[in-house]
Amino acid sequence: MKSRSRAHECAAKLGAKRRPRADTEWRLSQVVTLRRRSPLRRGARPLRAKPVRVIHERNCSVGRTVAILSDSWAFLVLRESYFAATRFETFQSALGIPRATLTQRLRMLTTQGLLRRVQYSERPQRFEYRLTAMGMDLYPVMMALLAFGDKWLKKTAKPPIYLVHNLCGEVCRPMVACSQCKEEVNVKTVNYRAGPGAGITPIVDAKRNRRPSDPTVLDRGRPSSVAQTLKVIGDRWSFMVIREAFFGIRRFDDLQNTLGIAPNILTDRLDRLVAEGIFKRRKYQDLPERYEYPLTDKGKDLYGPLIAMLRWGNDWLARGEVPLILKHTDCGKDFNPTVVCDHCRKPLKAKEMSYRLNYRPRRDSRPLKPGRPIALEEA
Repeated sequence: MKSRSRAHECAAKLGAKRRPRADTEWRLSQVVTLRRRSPLRRGARPLRAKPVRVIHERNCSVGRTVAILSDSWAFLVLRESYFAATRFETFQSALGIPRATLTQRLRMLTTQGLLRRVQYSERPQRFEYRLTAMGMDLYPVMMALLAFGDKWLKKTAKPPIYLVHNLCGEVCRPMVACSQCKEEVNVKTVNYRAGPGAGITPIVDAKRNRRPSDPTVLDRGRPSSVAQTLKVIGDRWSFMVIREAFFGIRRFDDLQNTLGIAPNILTDRLDRLVAEGIFKRRKYQDLPERYEYPLTDKGKDLYGPLIAMLRWGNDWLARGEVPLILKHTDCGKDFNPTVVCDHCRKPLKAKEMSYRLNYRPRRDSRPLKPGRPIALEEA
């Protein structure tokens, strides 16, 4: 019995050595080990959560449209659709796009309602992707972007393509006009007022599209004035800076406060837009030096493409609550921006257009033949 009691006493003493009292000092190695084993100790303060940043964005149908077109690969797929491409192999051979990337973009455009997936073969199972009415209605926006690119950004004496309006048979220039009087509109002849969808929307942890690291992606497949225009306004921050300029905001501090944009990103976009000739940099204060960024004539010409995007965004993405209502001061009427032929003043529709190419097409790009209109695929 004594031997057993002595054994228990020895075990108790060893246990006491292994379990230090609350007032016993811990060695640093023991503390580190315990922290690794237990992420939260009793009585310890929890880790501080990363603050959630809430950004308030102006409700804008143009921004909703740019969110679709700012994806370079999605734009290229849409462009080839207007050149009558429908099948996976056609898109891939024309653009040199990775199969996984093409699959993802086709799925995205189908989910957004711009393309429709239609089976054309059972064995093996094959599908093609046809433009829906929503996707076809984006065509005038592409034409407005093309007109800007042809005027300001073309790299050769001739534009990449001539547009032929089959209804009047003329080579035409797309023109953004008033839907009421059919006259061309510009930033000086249009007033606006808030619509039922006006206001701001809080966005939590919004992920912004960064400027593409390789803008040459937009040059894949075929020369394109639309692609050149999207290089200027295609990333979301550049677009929003330009949009605020049309609302009369042109100073650095005002832009930063309105958009909630980081100073280094705003500086980068303003420098790039000044280099592109969209803005000019003008000093308005000496001490300290302060600058404002008014639009140039080239920048003001972006108004047509932007309100063409607004029309499409209002029709398809605003759910009946348009953020802005436009009024043409020349005729005094509210209007919807309409892209028309500069000869007959009729609206341009994809199924009524054909092209004359001013470049030698690649064999695998499968260009639309002259005189061949695009057929609307009914749902």
